[in-house]
Amino acid sequence: MQDWQRSVIYQIYPKSFHSHAGNATGDLLGIVAKLDYLQWLGVDYLWITPFLRSPQRDNGYDISDYYAVDPSYGSMADCELLIAEAGKRGIKLMLDIVVNHTSIEHVWFQQARSSLDNPYRDFYIWRDQPNNWESKFGGSAWEYEAQTGQYYLHLFDHTQADLNWDNPKVRDEVFKMMRFWRDKGVGGFRLDVINLISKPADFPEDDSDGRRFYTDGPNVHEYLQQMHREVFEGHDLINVGEMSSTRLEHCIRYSNPQSKELSMTFNFHHLKVDYPNLQKWVRADFDFLQLKQILSDWQTGMQAGGGWNALFWCNHDQPRVVSRFGHDGEYRELSAKMLGTALHFLQGTPFVYQGEELGMTNPGFESIEQYRDVETLNIFRLKREAGVNDVDNMAAIMQKSRDNGRTPMHWHAGHNAGFSRGEPWIGVPANAAQINVAHQLHDPDSVLHHYRRLIALRRSEALICDGVYRQLLPEHPQIWAYLREGEGERLLVVNNFYGGPCDVELPPVIDETQAQRLLISNYPDCPLRTRHLRLRPYESFVVHLTDP
Repeated sequence: MQDWQRSVIYQIYPKSFHSHAGNATGDLLGIVAKLDYLQWLGVDYLWITPFLRSPQRDNGYDISDYYAVDPSYGSMADCELLIAEAGKRGIKLMLDIVVNHTSIEHVWFQQARSSLDNPYRDFYIWRDQPNNWESKFGGSAWEYEAQTGQYYLHLFDHTQADLNWDNPKVRDEVFKMMRFWRDKGVGGFRLDVINLISKPADFPEDDSDGRRFYTDGPNVHEYLQQMHREVFEGHDLINVGEMSSTRLEHCIRYSNPQSKELSMTFNFHHLKVDYPNLQKWVRADFDFLQLKQILSDWQTGMQAGGGWNALFWCNHDQPRVVSRFGHDGEYRELSAKMLGTALHFLQGTPFVYQGEELGMTNPGFESIEQYRDVETLNIFRLKREAGVNDVDNMAAIMQKSRDNGRTPMHWHAGHNAGFSRGEPWIGVPANAAQINVAHQLHDPDSVLHHYRRLIALRRSEALICDGVYRQLLPEHPQIWAYLREGEGERLLVVNNFYGGPCDVELPPVIDETQAQRLLISNYPDCPLRTRHLRLRPYESFVVHLTDP
């Protein structure tokens, strides 16, 4: 087992984390100012969403210069200070880079669009006529470039032109850039939509949107193996690949150490269980049985194949999990602790998104004027034009908008929750006065202290990393229970996902001869005495069982 497999990664959305300068948006020096807090929490890596130079059409995921810090976040000197100060505290920086595409403001694309015979022309993908593939942001995946009379591919926004990874010069430039940041001292990379980099040469027409042809494409494993050889081999670096619309068998291959590709992979299947008929923009309850089955399938599948999961509930593109799969009212603290426990005892590397460790909730913005996310604003307009009434429209947005996870971090109960002296770029939720770092630091029973204990347990309990996963009670409509099994010992993890009490009988996994050691619970007393339990609302506990 590698050291990093016992690590916990903390995700920072710098725009909303902390502004050292007192601006509307956060900055790198704001992160430096909070490193002591992150060290106290116990995290090992900081994944910071893109802060490289960008026109910000897609929140920094449209990079125009891979070698420069965007001025809104600070300077290269600020970045170097962050790497150094984090290192002093035993924390490494994970750089978020986007190499499936660049901004059309990148110098490579500016050169490429200038003429058909420019040396950079083949850095991108051009066609005389587009096929019928669709952009993930809507509309055609091809944009006409009038100066040269051809179309370029963009799987995302039309300002994000896809790179041609079949050109070895593109790969050389990408790996050169990664070595630059490696030599700056970063400890790893988060690779955005990395499984989309290889496209079929014939670009076939499709009866859908085209993703079945370019997802986990024909040469993707070859290119990632080359990346490993030229960037990672012989260096203490980790990487996580964001996998769009992927399949389990590919993620096993990406993350199996024998493949020499990636350390771990993100997938998003478990975050579509509240999309009825795969429709995101409809207010809906989540499908609990589907949720635990998807997570269980990926646990058993990745273990069997030697892969490694990146575990997460939240990120900058998702609603707050306590509002989504828990209860953000009376049972907020209990359900936040339960959700943390349910995830952190799985095999894989847990990611904690800023504020998740506090049990931050969706902000409850009731007016469309309070939202900033371009996806949210577009869907509100489109659904209104389609005749959806504003009440139903807003109900879906309040539940599903990406802005739910992008509101400022709650540092204290004072002005702007301690995020900035200036007016924040997006509103501060009203409950920041009750849910904040300063308050929870002094409360040993808080969600924050619960997360700190979860992080510490990952280092002290070997079964969390290497125990075999076994689901219990798969058809139970309220309980997710599972084991992590080793030789002569096991962890029993029991989670009530609902606000009502529940009588449950566990399978015969425990007996009176086994030694029991409570590891963590969200109630002051643990009910485990026999296999017959009466669980309280959102009750959660983990017991270490040792055979006689």
